[in-house]
Amino acid sequence: MPLLLSVTLVACNKPPQMPQNTEQTDVSVAVAGDPAAALIEPGTDYHSFANPDEIKVTHLALDLEVDFARQILKGQASLQFVRMEEGASELVLDTRDLAIDSVTVEGKAVPYELGEKDPVLGSALTIQVPAEADVVTIDYQTSPDASGVQWLTPAQTAGKQHPFLFTQAQAIHARSFIPLQDSPQVRMTYQATIRTPQELLAVMSASNDPDTERDGEYHFNMPQPIPSYLIALAVGNLEFKSMGERTGVYAEPSVLEAAAQEFEDTEAMLMVTEKKFGHYRWDRYDLLILPPSFPFGGMENPRLSFITPTVIAGDKSLVSLIAHELAHSWSGNTVTNATWRDLWLNEGFTTYLTYRIMEMIYGEKREQMEFVLGMQSLESDIEALPEQDEVLAIDLRGRDPDEVFSDIPYEKGALFARELEQKVGREAFDRFLMQYFEHFAFQSITTDTFVQYLQDTLYKEHGDKLSWDRINQWIYEPGIPAGAPVAQSDAFARVDNARAMWLAGEIPAADIDTQDWNTHQWLYFLNNMPDELNKEQLTELDNAFSLTQVGNNEIAHSWLLMAINNWYTPAFDRLHNYLVSIGRNKLVKPLYKALSETPEGKAFAKKAFEEAKSGYHPLTVKANEDFVN
Repeated sequence: MPLLLSVTLVACNKPPQMPQNTEQTDVSVAVAGDPAAALIEPGTDYHSFANPDEIKVTHLALDLEVDFARQILKGQASLQFVRMEEGASELVLDTRDLAIDSVTVEGKAVPYELGEKDPVLGSALTIQVPAEADVVTIDYQTSPDASGVQWLTPAQTAGKQHPFLFTQAQAIHARSFIPLQDSPQVRMTYQATIRTPQELLAVMSASNDPDTERDGEYHFNMPQPIPSYLIALAVGNLEFKSMGERTGVYAEPSVLEAAAQEFEDTEAMLMVTEKKFGHYRWDRYDLLILPPSFPFGGMENPRLSFITPTVIAGDKSLVSLIAHELAHSWSGNTVTNATWRDLWLNEGFTTYLTYRIMEMIYGEKREQMEFVLGMQSLESDIEALPEQDEVLAIDLRGRDPDEVFSDIPYEKGALFARELEQKVGREAFDRFLMQYFEHFAFQSITTDTFVQYLQDTLYKEHGDKLSWDRINQWIYEPGIPAGAPVAQSDAFARVDNARAMWLAGEIPAADIDTQDWNTHQWLYFLNNMPDELNKEQLTELDNAFSLTQVGNNEIAHSWLLMAINNWYTPAFDRLHNYLVSIGRNKLVKPLYKALSETPEGKAFAKKAFEEAKSGYHPLTVKANEDFVN
């Protein structure tokens, strides 16, 4: 059973030089200071108590009642398992703040023990299973404060008439609403019966029937084995609208039409990705538009991606998020990181595929602009992060795995993939990716497994074009290697020129021709302003472009960040409303962080946070509470 270390360990994180042959090698990673005493064991999940090397869960059957009044899920989970070691008699599961009512095998109680609570990992549930057993049933209920569940009152929804529930399991929050082996290396099929108030609809990351009768009892099946972090449930006043043969959108009625129009290209995205990178293995690909408190842009729950409404801009300018979540159907859902150290395998290749999808659907010009903005975001993260967090194969021992989510696994991982493509050629790299997704389909793999596969395939075929030292540098060393692919966009040249002329006083803001600017050009214009602007300059920009009232949430974020950094108070009413109405961490966290830099700002942030807290997801609360205390 892996233990959470009480201190943060700093990894040197570089394996021995990989020999240029096809033999497997020991690539345990030494930690600086005492290489012999502290090795990262590839494939060991340091964020789970579970023992899948002894007994592994293969199927989950849920029967849960959704109790909005008490804000709990109550029912039972039946876990089917196989013994990986002959004679193994203990099944160890992950839980967090679950009340266990009973544990039975074929209706008979069996001994179990709920361990002490670790502040990050929760509590181990150790069950003594009889020799002949292969299914155990746990009756339990969740806590109203479950870290992976958000309960919204009617007032916190778009329709204002009905309550709403949604779950968010990544990284290790599934254990807060289901007792299971909460590790991405454990894949299982699942089925579920969900009982709700009759007027509400339940949907899950499984088979959803858009025409199902609203009778308060809903049945689901997920026939493909998935890791626990992809189990997802939502309950609300939802309706469905088809967008294509295999795609559609669920949303509250007042949001449905706008969402369907915004994301109408989803079917085309699915088709081009399937043609380029292999068969789509999940039958349908639908979207669920959540209330604005959802803490992420999107979550790639298979068959039903969960999506923030903050990307409904009216002009399809933010639909790269949809491309990203769709791309996870290949990179992440079909081939999955085995531990959170390996997250870059999910997010790096998915981000690379996102750029490719955007190019195929919207053209090279659009892709180039998004690449530039992605690289600027990555460079900003690298400036802010300690070196040990700038490596792709990050050492997370002793830390909350939620800390892995920066632009490093996303944009640095994608930049590495882009360099491989440029070195060997797009045709050869596409062929490699298609074979990779096929070879590891429905498996969870480590960085080390990927490195071995890369050596046996792409490197073996194109060793004259690739450097093994450089591959190691990309994966195991901090920062961006010199000579990495460069992001450039001709569409930004005139934006640079307009900004420079305005800053030099050569042109008033009102005379800048922005008529055909898209969201990406606006973000580039604002994000590359000097750190310090005076009130007159900010007032001029605001009067010319109505930035304080702009409806696009991404543009508003950039403008409000400028307003905080330069204490432009005319934007502060909007800033307050923005903070209390949106729970997406990408948008609110930088604002809280910037406000926390001054006493006046911290007081403003504290007031907004206290008002917003009841409507924030637990992850948003956790990510921002230190800025206001």
